[in-house]
Amino acid sequence: MIELHIPGRGIHHIDHLALDFNGTLAVDGILIQSAADQLQELAACLEIHVITSDTHGSARTQLAGLPIRLTILNGDHHTDEKSKFIKELGADSVIAIGNGSNDAAMLQAAVIGIVVIQHEGAAAEAIQKADLVFTQITHALEAIQKPERLIASLRK
Repeated sequence: MIELHIPGRGIHHIDHLALDFNGTLAVDGILIQSAADQLQELAACLEIHVITSDTHGSARTQLAGLPIRLTILNGDHHTDEKSKFIKELGADSVIAIGNGSNDAAMLQAAVIGIVVIQHEGAAAEAIQKADLVFTQITHALEAIQKPERLIASLRK
């Protein structure tokens, strides 16, 4: 658990980190190795979930051995499924990270929504719903590892 005291936003007890896979943790279906190393470290204090449409069909293989819970979506309404997933975890205890249009509702539902703009870009809708924007997943994960960065950016 990570406790965040964000002036103007209150005290938050973060138990979960929920991430999209393609465009967020992976480029063209290949996991960004430095992000994998950071997830290993974050798993000591957070339950990590990867919830993905798995466009490239590689998430299961690429994430094998990491301390994460993988959910591959099969339905027709991935935007709604991701948002529902966050709410079922307890949205007030979740930081969510994504980049796609189908991540927008998930980012809005989480107590802190982070969008990353990497090689695949990011959907305008996701950017609008996010609390924070980073240009690299490693920078977003570093901000969670060093919560003062989140506090500095989110304080009112």
